[in-house]
Amino acid sequence: MQAQLCKSFCTDIKILQRGENLFLIETPFYFSDGDPYQIYLEPLKTGGFRLTDYGHTLMHLSYEHDIDKFKKGVRNILFENIQSQLGISQDNGALYIDSLAEELHNNLFKFGQAITQICDLTFLNKARVQKTFYEDLENMLYEIVDSSNIEKGFFHPTLSDSSDYPIDYSVKSKIESQYFFIFGIPTKDKAQLTTIIHERLLRTQDQNSFYSLLIFEDFYKLPQATTKRLLNIGQEVVTSLNERDTLNRKILSKAA
Repeated sequence: MQAQLCKSFCTDIKILQRGENLFLIETPFYFSDGDPYQIYLEPLKTGGFRLTDYGHTLMHLSYEHDIDKFKKGVRNILFENIQSQLGISQDNGALYIDSLAEELHNNLFKFGQAITQICDLTFLNKARVQKTFYEDLENMLYEIVDSSNIEKGFFHPTLSDSSDYPIDYSVKSKIESQYFFIFGIPTKDKAQLTTIIHERLLRTQDQNSFYSLLIFEDFYKLPQATTKRLLNIGQEVVTSLNERDTLNRKILSKAA
């Protein structure tokens, strides 16, 4: 069985010459859209070989994703961990690993594994998606409004138990007598908490003393009963961060 598996796998790997000192390694590894991984092999003047993608992996992902997000926050930490754990280096977007001839087979697998894990960063699990949602929301907010006019993690000064009712952002309002609050809502639990916070504010504050903008990770993925209760308190909504023009317009209409 081992001999058969080795034989079958070897037939799926081919080395094709692409230049005087450049070879393309064909493997059975593919991106989700069916395109093959681009892995090249080139001899080093100092001895050994370099496996490199010549920047193809990040370029391929950039067609459908914002690769700049790999440079900051949770995605950046995970991206760097992948490189560290698998011994991958990067030069201006090109991934590579230098290898001795006798270690090429192991490093080829590491290189393929690294590409796969980097691709997986575009499909983060639920907990990570929530965290990156807040990072993306904050980055967009600071692009629209000067940071000096934003207070993150705001507690309403007139609520005796305000620490139980945290507000994601308080933005300086065009109307001096009115607060402008922004809430990020990636999950059902956060939608329910936001409903409770608003009900508390409505019971203790003048209804015209604050204005809230609710920004969802994906409004249509949440249970209808949950979103209905939240909408019934009469707040403004942006259904997802993809609605950039709407988000920009609604924030600028209220922010000082």
